[in-house]
Amino acid sequence: MKTSNGVKTKNLETGYMGEAIAKKYLEDNGYRVVELNYRTKYAEIDLIAYDKDVLVFIEVRTKIGEQFGTPEETINKNKISRLIRNAEAYIAIKNCQKECRIDAFCVVLDKNRKVERRNHYKNITL
Repeated sequence: MKTSNGVKTKNLETGYMGEAIAKKYLEDNGYRVVELNYRTKYAEIDLIAYDKDVLVFIEVRTKIGEQFGTPEETINKNKISRLIRNAEAYIAIKNCQKECRIDAFCVVLDKNRKVERRNHYKNITL
């Protein structure tokens, strides 16, 4: 949904850019992405991939610049709790018997939307 100043649309575009960057990075590093933007009744899982035999649920956080905080700072206990519920719902629906984990992938873009940094954090629920 676009607001009068286009902020929501720009935020969605930024999010999709981050997800594309994360997907490429993960695939370049041997992951096999099996789902994009998988929706459950709890929320959405950005990426679901296999890291060898481990099923990985990946939350992608993207920001333009860090003057108002880092993407890492947007991942709090509430967000992690929703990620766990989403993962559990996916596992139940797909009857998955694989080892699983939840990762975060944080992307910072500059004002021209070029990658300033990207960080992949494995097993963020520990």
